[in-house]
Amino acid sequence: MTDWFPIVFFTFKIVALSIGMFFAIKWHYDQGKKHEDKKQEKRAVLRATGVVAAVFVLLLVGLGLLTYVFATKLGLDLRLP
Repeated sequence: MTDWFPIVFFTFKIVALSIGMFFAIKWHYDQGKKHEDKKQEKRAVLRATGVVAAVFVLLLVGLGLLTYVFATKLGLDLRLP
């Protein structure tokens, strides 16, 4: 009785993923046709990427410093061997 389950399940999965991929590709294609000013959009994306990267680096440095301060306050030996 359970021999049919994998066939139905995988068939449904393939059909559902294919429909989803079709509409995702169609949506991205339609979005590309909608935006005429590519240079301005590219500049905005690059600026946002730079801001996200800078914030990430600052948070990483801050976390490292905070960890160092707590480790020294707790009296941990942080010397390299």
